[in-house]
Parts: sequence; structure tokens; C-alpha cells
Amino acid sequence: MLQLRKSQDRGRADHGWLKAKHTFSFADYHDPEHMGFSVLRVMNEDRIQAGKGFGTHGHQNMEIITVVIEGALEHKDSMGNSTIIKPGEVQKMSAGTGVRHSEYNHLQNETTHLYQIWILPDRAGYEPSYGQKNFSTETEKDNLTLAVSAIGQGGPIEIHQDIKLFLGNFSQDTKIEYPISPNRNLWLQVISGEIIVNNTVCQQGDGLAVSAETKLFLEDKRQTSQFLLFDLP
Repeated sequence: MLQLRKSQDRGRADHGWLKAKHTFSFADYHDPEHMGFSVLRVMNEDRIQAGKGFGTHGHQNMEIITVVIEGALEHKDSMGNSTIIKPGEVQKMSAGTGVRHSEYNHLQNETTHLYQIWILPDRAGYEPSYGQKNFSTETEKDNLTLAVSAIGQGGPIEIHQDIKLFLGNFSQDTKIEYPISPNRNLWLQVISGEIIVNNTVCQQGDGLAVSAETKLFLEDKRQTSQFLLFDLP
């Protein structure tokens, strides 16, 4: 079964300095029919104005993944990390028993465009941890690149949940097949371009929930495209 979550149907927030689109219920946006998918709880597409950002705030018992599309994001946290996340990089913060952090677009003349994703951990109470990796030279063109996985499952970045997150980077006329293991669910989020999934057209900003399927056929017919593919319990 495939269920398309169109970009224009997402929740929206406009705080002036921040423009956000919420695939699932978040903050002031509440939709009981869109509370998450499997262990995927938050899928926010954010645009942060130059010189603005989120002040220091706390999280607990959540696996938080950030993918910067354009611009840059300055991150500081109570674990002592102080980093800049740039396009092509993926960051994870396992909040565990509690962590505080801030996120700013420190650029003066450029908007930062990013996706922030929250994954429910397999249990509460882990020690907080941090990871970040640049995939800009490693992303396999016209294929899927594993970026995040459960601990011990071979991903460059590891989190406390049985998932795999792939980065997709397709050029025109690319077509691949992705086998789905029994009792697994998939979520595809289109960053740019257009992807056809089992004959369903997914455009920029669209999300696609996949359940009770055995294979995915991913095809880019018209242009270059980027997307995220989550393999979930």
C-alpha cells in the first residue's frame, strides 16, 4: 500500500525568521491523522533566515537527524559539541536522558534550508551522543547511499532504533529496484525533483508511506532529483 502525503497538504508555520512545513503534527500544527509513521515522528522542512535560529532548548529520548540542503547551520550543545553543518552533511543527536542545544544560521546573507527528522528510540534512558558526517563526496550517484542505521548495522552514523536512512541522488532516466524485507515499512521524502515510485509520482516536498509491499521501483524520468528513503520497522 502506498499513501502519498502531498507537499501542499503539510502543516505550515511562519514566524518571520523561520518558515516551516510539517509533514506530521508538530508544535501548533495538530492533525490526528498525521501523527507520524512507524517510528518516524517528525519530518520538518525548515528555512531559517540569515542571522537567526533556535536558542538553547532541551530534548529527551529522541533520535534527531538534521540534513542541510542549502546554507549552513551552527550547532552547539551541552555535550560540548560546537560544529557547522553544511550541505551534503548529515547530523544526528541522540538526546537520551537529556541534552540542550542551539541551532543558528550564522550566515549573514543566505537562508538555511534543512530537514529535521525525529525518530523514536527503541527505549528511553540512553546516554546522549552526537555524530556528523559529510557525504558530499561519497553519495553514490544514481543509487542509494546508506547514511544512518541502527547500531551495528553498518551505517556511518548510528542511532538507537532499527532503521536505515538512505540518501538518493538520481539523474534523468535512472531506475533502480529496492527489495523490502517482510514486516518493514518505508517512507520516501522528496527533497528536489520528481521520483516515480511503483507508478506513483512524487514531487518536491512530497512524502510517500509504503507498507505491505515487497519491492520498490524508483525511477527518475525527467530531471535530477534528491530524496531521503527510510526503511523502518
